[in-house]
Amino acid sequence: MGFLQPNLPVVDHDVWDHQSRQERIAPMTRHFAEYGFGSPDVVLVMYLVKMIVFVAVGWAFIMTTPGIDGWFEPSSWWQRPEAFYKFALWTMLFEVLGLGCGFGPLNLRFLPPMGSALYWLRPGTIRLPPFRGRIPGTGGDTRSVVDAALYAALLASIVVALIGALTRWEVAVVVGLLAVVGLRDQVIFLAARGEVYGSIAVTFLFATTDQVTGAKFVMLAIWCGAAASKLNRHFPFVMAAMQSNSPMWRFGGVKRRLYRSFPEDLRPSGFAATLAHGATVIEFVAPAVLMFSGGGTITTVAAIVMIVFHLGIISSFPMGVPLEWNVFMIWGVVFLFLAHPGVELATLSQPWWILVLTAALIGLVVYGNLVPARVSFLLSMRYYAGNWAATVWCFRGDSLERLDRGVTKATMLPHQQLERVYGSAEEAAIPLFMGYAFRGFHTHGRALWALVPRACGPDHEDYL
Repeated sequence: MGFLQPNLPVVDHDVWDHQSRQERIAPMTRHFAEYGFGSPDVVLVMYLVKMIVFVAVGWAFIMTTPGIDGWFEPSSWWQRPEAFYKFALWTMLFEVLGLGCGFGPLNLRFLPPMGSALYWLRPGTIRLPPFRGRIPGTGGDTRSVVDAALYAALLASIVVALIGALTRWEVAVVVGLLAVVGLRDQVIFLAARGEVYGSIAVTFLFATTDQVTGAKFVMLAIWCGAAASKLNRHFPFVMAAMQSNSPMWRFGGVKRRLYRSFPEDLRPSGFAATLAHGATVIEFVAPAVLMFSGGGTITTVAAIVMIVFHLGIISSFPMGVPLEWNVFMIWGVVFLFLAHPGVELATLSQPWWILVLTAALIGLVVYGNLVPARVSFLLSMRYYAGNWAATVWCFRGDSLERLDRGVTKATMLPHQQLERVYGSAEEAAIPLFMGYAFRGFHTHGRALWALVPRACGPDHEDYL
């Protein structure tokens, strides 16, 4: 791939445009296996710059804390709990603004590269209350001025908490508003990564002696939930696709080894399965060592393993681009387990609150995996294995035009953005079908493409 030009398949439009959907996807999958999505290097540089800005702004918020100074003297403040909790709140703000996961071209967002805040501040857009609106005061599916104001209040409350001294009442306001906003629109709660940053914010409300230990148990639950989500036959498919898209492998030979028999059989090879299941073992074992080793060389080794683990995810630039989440997890390793090694259960003043919070997180993971229709794939942590909820929207005739006229949106649909970027529907079809190919590398994506003819009937090729 070039610095400015994408590496996309070259097709004969006179032939390719008239083939069936599956026939058009086939050359895209072979290309993706060797070159990934084909993003130019400038896109990757943009994501790197975004991560640097993310760290710098978070660092600046930490510097506003009374008693913390010295931009380039972190050794004097890195053990302060405020440094950890402010970075957690800043990451929550970054995510709920739409600047984190799902941002930019790797998620088919171009003009603009995000939705989130642009959407949730706009009355008239669709909202999705949890429990089908059965809770009083949460019914309906249209965003009101009050909903937009509540979201704006959530943003403002996080900013207030980030500037100056961090107090319990400020964090309590953030947690309370996140809960209220989430009851009106669960998508905002999920985008804020309530199960991660919301849970960590709750531990700040514990007794001072319990805060760090509570945050450790939250982190352990996240790692264990992530690892448990990978105990399936699906994850090797995800690993193969993720590494195919990684810019770290500049030579096609490594990427071809990810598949059983490239280019005829693009199911994951034993090499891909070894990478997948090896990562799962690391994610189970190393956090447990961090939690219970009590400091010393073994804790340091486990910390290095987890830091390298998260750097490995960052370097592969996953299509969901959870880059800042991995940066935060690295900071969590450093603060929680290197600055404060070990777990002193005897010193806890209110251990029951930690037990309740940890049990709730684990319970959501267990129940969400047993009954996936009832719990978001985010709360049940299935997304760590690429086990996403997946859908296909099928349009034909004037249905898309009617959707555009009748639904208030903040951005265009992905294929419309691609047409504007590439100048024509014909050229935009290639990156669009690259997205179809990426979905087809995953087991649920293969099922979706097999179900489209059944859902749409014999004329399924006429659907967009």
